[in-house]
Amino acid sequence: MSALLDIKDLRVTFNTRYGEVTALDSVSLHVNEGETLGVVGESGCGKSITALATMGLIPSPPGRIAGGSIALNGEELTSASEARLRALRGAEIAMIFQEPMTSLNPVFTVGAQIAEAIMLHQKVSRDTAMKDAVALLDRVGIPSPAERARDYPHQLSGGMRQRVMIAMAVSCRPKVLIADEPTTALDVTVQAQIFDLLNEIQREFGAAIILITHDMGAISEMADRVAVMYAGRVIEEASADSVLDTPQHPYARGLIDCIPALGKGDTALKEIPGVVPPLHLLGAGCAFAARCAHANARCLSEKPLLANHGHHPSACHAVEEARI
Repeated sequence: MSALLDIKDLRVTFNTRYGEVTALDSVSLHVNEGETLGVVGESGCGKSITALATMGLIPSPPGRIAGGSIALNGEELTSASEARLRALRGAEIAMIFQEPMTSLNPVFTVGAQIAEAIMLHQKVSRDTAMKDAVALLDRVGIPSPAERARDYPHQLSGGMRQRVMIAMAVSCRPKVLIADEPTTALDVTVQAQIFDLLNEIQREFGAAIILITHDMGAISEMADRVAVMYAGRVIEEASADSVLDTPQHPYARGLIDCIPALGKGDTALKEIPGVVPPLHLLGAGCAFAARCAHANARCLSEKPLLANHGHHPSACHAVEEARI
């Protein structure tokens, strides 16, 4: 079965005061109809840049897609015109941004903003679009939707604003929905409601979902497959159960070990030492080497490639050499 969204060897660079730096280095991902792909990693690993590149929203300058392919239902996006990308965004592929308060326009009501997207892609009247917007607000669980449609973003809670973003994203039933940290700054109860809502929408519309997160708990709740990213590269990819039960890369193991284990007697919170290195300081070897207890001379000098050395593909010399 061909992938609904197929990203191959995607390379994104930015011009900075340090010169040209590579933000994405040969990233390959795919997602099928009705499937949820989780993309996980710390801040600065390239998750959101991957999403923005897929949507054709990399700011140019200073950024550019320097190589690779992004195919949506067989159509190449990297060479598409801006007009074609505008036609596809919202209709075929949509994105739920990380912070709804900065993504929603503060001077327009939420109903008007949803209606605008509907009018743009479905060519219906404003009255019809507003009725559809109210129906969508009701569909995503916002009480008194007709009244809330007349509210401005600042009049809504964080959870309600996120629901508005979801309503806007699914207003034209896109084939692919990218959710970039959709539960950031929301309490755990609202997080669970948002995940339930995304699952319901996926079942109803059959959309493929790319869930971008740093939360392994969200991955276990939502994802069918997982791609672990670090410093602009995919370093492990497999089914969610496989990654969670038998992580291969030391970084993936560290992310899972950082999850608090309630009721197991060990109250100490674990951490991965160090931070994601700045892109302009990446060397020739493994970007995780400075933080890895299993690193050796080869790790410092040779970049590991994603390959199946164990239970599933990972990019790690220590796994390849069976040192861990």
